[in-house]
Amino acid sequence: MQGASRDALAAVREQLAALAGEGADLGTAGEGLLAVVRLLDRESALRRTLGDPTTEAAAKNGLLDALLGSQLDAGALRLVKAAAAQRWSRSRDLVDGIEVLGITALLLVADADGSLDRVEEELFRFERTVAREPELRAVLTDRALGDDRKAALLDGLLEGKAHPTTSRLIAAAVLEPRGRTLEDALAEFAGLAADVRSRTLATVTTAVPLDDAQRSRLVASLREQLGREVQLQVEVDPRVLGGVLVRIGDEVIDGSTRHRLAEARRSIT
Repeated sequence: MQGASRDALAAVREQLAALAGEGADLGTAGEGLLAVVRLLDRESALRRTLGDPTTEAAAKNGLLDALLGSQLDAGALRLVKAAAAQRWSRSRDLVDGIEVLGITALLLVADADGSLDRVEEELFRFERTVAREPELRAVLTDRALGDDRKAALLDGLLEGKAHPTTSRLIAAAVLEPRGRTLEDALAEFAGLAADVRSRTLATVTTAVPLDDAQRSRLVASLREQLGREVQLQVEVDPRVLGGVLVRIGDEVIDGSTRHRLAEARRSIT
């Protein structure tokens, strides 16, 4: 998001934090917010109305009360009204912002019960599994395959193996991609999990597993460079030969032996 939308998202995230501080049922609120996302994705006229900065907040609130007041959790409705009151660069950004609130609400529940680290790790591992298994990816992203069959497949893959929050987020990524690739949706949700505790997510690829001391040194180095706490997600890939490859958002820090050898070959030729 850019400009006004970025500021709007920051403002509604503060509203979510306030709701959490009041002891609201964030699980119910999160599911309600994601239901609103599905509604706004379908109803373009409603999306444009709520995202129109020239429409008074009172008029938007009245519309939301009439449409959703009897169906939506009070906390979710409060957050949707707060989002509609903001100025967004595009009406689509409003919907994206509500999705961020919904996913974050579910992640806050996981944080409260001490399972957020597990959820982050499971999201990362599932994304890596999808990347390694093109047949699985093809099935999960097949538009001709019904959502009920995809949901049944996910149940078979995840039931009893993943935290309920992980399963819910993976289902959202598969069944409600909203124009994203499956990998991008999973990476976005993992990034939101890191944001819950004000951490930067760093994906690290190494030739061999890192021991605890190596992980600690790498975290300390990245923390010093970024000025922020860092959450590592480590993948082992023998193709890097040695060293580490670090991805932070769109930035790549390539300290792998494979990269250095490639650089040497280029300099020779």
